[in-house]
Amino acid sequence: MKKLCWYAIKMKVLIVFGTRPEVIKLAPLIHEFKKYPDLFDIRVCSTGQHQEMVKSIISFFNITVDYNLNLMRENQSLTLLMANVLIGLKKVIDEFKPENIIVQGDTTSVLAGSIVGYYNKITITHLEAGLRSGNKFSPFPEEINRKVVGSIADYHFAPSNIAVDNLFKEKITKNVWNVGNTVIDAIHMALKFINNVGIYKNFFLSRKIDMSKRIILVTAHRRESFGNHFVDMCEAIKVIGEKYDDVVIVYPVHLNPNVQRVAKKILSNTNNVYLLEPLEYPFLVWLMSQSYFVLTDSGGIQEEAPSLNKPVLVMREVTERQEGIKAGVSKLVGTKKENIIKEASALLEDNQIYKSMIDAGNPYGDGTASKKIVDIYKKMKLESYK
Repeated sequence: MKKLCWYAIKMKVLIVFGTRPEVIKLAPLIHEFKKYPDLFDIRVCSTGQHQEMVKSIISFFNITVDYNLNLMRENQSLTLLMANVLIGLKKVIDEFKPENIIVQGDTTSVLAGSIVGYYNKITITHLEAGLRSGNKFSPFPEEINRKVVGSIADYHFAPSNIAVDNLFKEKITKNVWNVGNTVIDAIHMALKFINNVGIYKNFFLSRKIDMSKRIILVTAHRRESFGNHFVDMCEAIKVIGEKYDDVVIVYPVHLNPNVQRVAKKILSNTNNVYLLEPLEYPFLVWLMSQSYFVLTDSGGIQEEAPSLNKPVLVMREVTERQEGIKAGVSKLVGTKKENIIKEASALLEDNQIYKSMIDAGNPYGDGTASKKIVDIYKKMKLESYK
């Protein structure tokens, strides 16, 4: 009789996301939860923090959004966004009355989801918990967002032992699990869906990109890089493109005007450098799989590229993804022009250095993080019933 009752009472879980990386990393978890409709009532809420950029990801991963707050506004400040997400999520909570809220990562949507859950005495689950750079302004505002969410959350799913240790140092020791990173699950899902290679290859060929050359994929858009740092990064890319005839540099440029303006001013009409519109996720994954190495200031790319055996040069002064640096799959090269050129040239010219990075192994998990998380939820559900 107890077993029947346990199955009859569903756990009501609200999954909140606002940006493209959040959707990517939550997609495999959402699908894993959906395998157990008798156990979980899963609702998905998009805050609209990156409204246009998440549409294609939601479609690609076939996710049903139950609540869309549509909060994206041009040049919206962090303060206004935070206030609007808090107000919008409160209405969702009043309607759905979830027992648990799941947030992923470090965005304003994550912070607001945690706070509104706390205000309403709802248990909070933090996915990708424990990442720390040690610098509260880099990444900004993500470093502090993570620390605040860590202090609020009831359940912490960390992607590595380093992340677990970071939580322990902050006296967060209860309900902490190392499950790996769901981004690896997402990459595996994406590669299964990318079954018509011709579509992707022809997309880049149609933009006059010589796919027979060594490809360097560039992603650069972080807020703390704006100004002289970003100018240095772009000038380094320009030098590399002009220096190596057997290389093409493909840079999908973020829509932020601070990025667009500088990138186009410095890199337009540069030999071997191609500025593209932001790529839909499957096109980005396919291009990454074809790349020789990646130059990035992105957090997610630092995790995704090693799963495809691609070396990563991280154009930041500090990173919260220390696992890749310690494993040797990534290298922190900073934002100074001379150092970026030096390290990129080393990868292009020294095969031993290149091989050491691709042979280092992926420190971010084995693609089973979502299953591990849902198994823990199933166990928690059973224990709460007892």
